Order: sequence, then structure tokens, then C-alpha cells
Amino acid sequence: MTMLKNKTIVITGASRGIGKAIALRLAREGANIVVAAKSVKEDPRLGGTIYSAADEIEAAGGKALAVPCDIRFTEQIEAMVKKAVERFGGIDILINNASAITLCGTEQTEEKRFDLMFDINVKGTFFVTKACIPYLKLSHNPHILTLSPPLNWDLKWLKSHVAYTLSKYNMSMMTLAWAEELRPYRIAANALWPVTTIDTAAVRNLLGGEQLAQRSRKPEILADAAYFILSKPSAECTGNLFTDEQVLKNEGLTDFEKYAVCPGQTLYPDLFV
Repeated sequence: MTMLKNKTIVITGASRGIGKAIALRLAREGANIVVAAKSVKEDPRLGGTIYSAADEIEAAGGKALAVPCDIRFTEQIEAMVKKAVERFGGIDILINNASAITLCGTEQTEEKRFDLMFDINVKGTFFVTKACIPYLKLSHNPHILTLSPPLNWDLKWLKSHVAYTLSKYNMSMMTLAWAEELRPYRIAANALWPVTTIDTAAVRNLLGGEQLAQRSRKPEILADAAYFILSKPSAECTGNLFTDEQVLKNEGLTDFEKYAVCPGQTLYPDLFV
């Protein structure tokens, strides 16, 4: 029996991409997965809904609860957490995966895109975490894992897309803050970020299309890294801004070729790395 069997894990933005890959990896360990996302109808450009993701999670060996939740709205967050606790009896792990991205300079950044990034990446992450903390305090090995980058102060990350960078660095700073704030309750708070671009709808539709996807890794590299982080004792593994390669190397894994979309291709480095 693994440490994650029957653990209840809330994952925001788990209907597709990295969130769904992590959900499926943890489902194979027998976890209960709460799929908290907006997608209730299929968007052909993006693929997947909370319901199709839940079906895949059940097929992979986990239990699933699909809850429509737009984390920009605290009443939806609170309703989602309430449903999760009613269904599974508590919350052991929170994965803050939902995120919005717009890569442009200051003059090109529209107010609605700025607000979207800060409402999801910063405010949403904060209030989902706030809502889960009372239940995490009751867990035997509670973890918060946030998909956000190392704090890299190279000015190139600020000059090209300051609004997006600020929103993601906020997520990382909250991670470090929670690690200290919640240390008395043994609630771990860590962040995870890819070294290379990851083949997701965002990469294909917004960033570089098929060409960039071919030079990317599959989301499964983050899923495996998340599994290792969440299996650690929460009192001992906290306050880290991990990269996926760093986590896997710590586990003695050095062959990352299986994660490449096209093995042998030169991989494209991700932002902030």
C-alpha cells in the first residue's frame, strides 16, 4: 500500500494538461482526486472536461469527484471544498495547478488579461489554499504543492512579460510564506516547475504551436516529480521551489529521454529556468 492510497487530493485545473497528468499518476496510487476546474463543456482547442478527467481517474484506479469551480470566485472555492469534504471526509493534499498566461510587454498588456492572471494565479491560489488549510491541519501528512517557478531574478524574465512574471513569482513567494506559517501544523508547502517546455494546450495554442510541442517534454515528468514530493514526510520536506529534474535526480533518476515528445530532439528551456 502506498502512502497516497485513500488520500484526498484537491487539484485545481485538473481537466487537462499538467493537472490531469498529476491526477492520473496519483490515481494509480489509489488516491481520491477532486477535479476542480471550469471546463464543463468540451472546447475542441483545449480538449477535456472535469467529467472526462474524472472518468480517466477512475479508470486509472482512483476515486474521482468532478466539481465545477472557477477559482476567481471565493464562493465557488468554498462550495468545492465543502463537496470534497462531504464526499471523502477531509483533504490531505492541495495542488495549486490552475494558472493563466499572457506573454507580452507592459504596453501590450490589456487590463482584462492582467486581471485574469492575478485573479487566478494570485488571488485564486491564495483563497483555495486558505479554504483547504483547516482540513490539511487534520491530515497525517499534509502537503500543498504549487505549480510555480524558482525565484530567478535575471531581469530578462521581468522585461519581456512583467505581469505574468509577477503573478507566477507571487505564487512562489506564497509557497515560501506558507512553509513558515504552517510549519507548526506540519503542513508542507513546496513549488514545482519544469526545466523544459511541456506539451500542453497552452504551448500548442498560445506559445509555439506544433513546432514547440515537438521540442517539449510530456506532462508525465511533472506528474512523477509531484508523486515523489507528496510521498515525503511533510515535516521534513517543505519550503522548496523545486524543478522537475531536481526532484527526479534526488530519487536517483537521470534518464529523462522517456519524457520527450520526440526523443532525440533538442529540448526548449522553460521560462524562469
